[in-house]
Order: sequence, then structure tokens, then C-alpha cells
Amino acid sequence: MLQMKIVVLGATGNVGSSVVRTLCADTAVERVVGVARRPGGFDLDRLEWVRADIRSDDLAALFAGVDAVVHLAWLIQPSHRPDVLASVNVDGTRRVLEAVRDAHVPALVYASSVGAYAPGPKAERVDESWPATGVSTSSYALHKATVEHMLDEFEIASPPTRVVRLRPALIFKRSAGAQIHRYFLGRLVPAGLADPRYIPAVPEITRLRFQVVHADDAAEAYRLAVTGDARGAYNVATEPVLDPAQLAEILGARRLRVPRSVARAALWSTWRAHAQPTSEGWLDMALAVPLMSTDKIRRDLGWGPRHDARETLLELLAGLRGREALPTAALSA
Repeated sequence: MLQMKIVVLGATGNVGSSVVRTLCADTAVERVVGVARRPGGFDLDRLEWVRADIRSDDLAALFAGVDAVVHLAWLIQPSHRPDVLASVNVDGTRRVLEAVRDAHVPALVYASSVGAYAPGPKAERVDESWPATGVSTSSYALHKATVEHMLDEFEIASPPTRVVRLRPALIFKRSAGAQIHRYFLGRLVPAGLADPRYIPAVPEITRLRFQVVHADDAAEAYRLAVTGDARGAYNVATEPVLDPAQLAEILGARRLRVPRSVARAALWSTWRAHAQPTSEGWLDMALAVPLMSTDKIRRDLGWGPRHDARETLLELLAGLRGREALPTAALSA
């Protein structure tokens, strides 16, 4: 049986911690090297931790002799420091691609996102051919789109490397609650407000329809991409699509009509005042990106989620109000 050595960059975060667990449980995998700036937090058979920063360390030496690199390393915060974000998301990824090329790594699996897509429909699903040019007012989306373009060029220049781009929806799990609270809500929002009893209404904003996927189901998609012969892009999301009506039903809340301009202005002003960490670009992206079809990954890779969108959302809320976290530096409260 094939025994693979796999490097996972960004191994301690929401997705990375699930990916290394899923890969270590696969008998086709001999060793997983979990890479992070602050590694560790849990131990598994066949898991080796390595401290490295994709902005500065010798990645080609790290990748020597491996069968695949899974690139999950990405910064969302500090959102007020676009230079820092770009240094990891764009410049760091460029160094990863150069090291994959120099080390002759057979496979690269990259964590793209629904955020890479250009604005699209909310009433129907798009496949992986939809343009990955991002949303102009979201730095996250533009960074994802920039890397997609870099991968286009990489594939032309390095055809021996099998490249897979997974484009997941919003990724949640209970043990990422503390990190998600820190990244998107901030210190001034009490964690206890994530209790459905304290959510009397959900905002009804035009085009507020989005998809989610559980981190463990996303990790299974990464495992299939690494250990198989997949190439190209794959959308990753579970059902049902969440919209104000679904959210109101799940939470036992009513719907409150909120003009997009009001919601955007509230985010704009509070973010610029450093009252909370989420800029208006995240709202722009959420309302702009299309709904994704997952037919390709289900058909070609045999992927199927074990968690639906409702239970994934409720698990997130439980993790938020409990400030729950795995004992890694990235996820800790």
C-alpha cells in the first residue's frame, strides 16, 4: 500500500487541525509534518511538528522528499494591517510555490475559497468554471483571487506537479469557537450572546444567502485530494443553503429587514473605530459571491459531508458561547 509523506502548512488552525487528524488516520499516509509558526497543541501517531514561517524559512528543504504539500497557511487578522496580511497570503504563498517547484513535490493541494469567485447568482449554483477574480472591496477575496492567478501560472510552468484547489464555503467547528470569536466578533461582543435565546432577530438583507461546511468534512475533502489523483478546482459545501428564513427557523427568531447600506455603514464605522475586527468588505463578499454546486467533488472524489448546515451552525454557536478551543496557539482563547 502507498505510504505517503505529507506536509501541512497552517496545521494548527480551524481547518489544519482537522486535516492533520484526518490524514493521520489514513493507512495510506506514513507521516504528516504539521507546520506552523507556533506548532504543537496535540500529538498523534505519525504526526511530526515543525516550526516554520512561510515568509522567511527554507521551505524547499522542508519539502524535500515529500509526496504532497497541503497549503492552508493564511492570515485574516490583523485586518487593519493589509501589508502584514499580504506578506503571508500573497508573498508567502509565492514562496511556497517556488519551494514546491524547487523540491519537485508531486502534488500541491491549496486552500482557496468561495471568496475567490467573482460576483454571481444566488438563485442557482455555479460550477468551478465560474471566474475566480474575487470581489473588489474585499482584501480577503482579492488575495484569494491573486493566488488563483498565481496557480494558473504555476501549472503552466510546472506541469509535473498535480495541483488541486479546494474552494470551500464558510468552515466551522465547535472547537474553533474561540478563534472565530476573536477573528470576527472581537473583545467587545460577549460570547454569551451566541445563545439562540439571546438572538431575537436575524437580519434580512438582499442577497444574504450563503453556504457552510463542517471543518471535519472539509478535512475529508483534503484527504481525498491528497491521496487520490485529483487535479483542478473543487467546490466544497454542505446543504441546505442558509438564508434569513432558514436562520430564523433554526434560531427560533424573527426576521428584521435591514438595508444593505445600513449594515455596511455599521461595519464600516465600527471597524474603523477598532470596536470590532470585521470590515465591510466581508459583508460585500458574502452578498456578492455565488452559490456553489458540489456535483464535481461528489462525483469525481466520492466526497459527501457527514454534517448538514443546520447542525454545523448550531455547533459553531455552541463553540462561540463557550469560547471553545483546541489547545493550539492558533485556536486558543
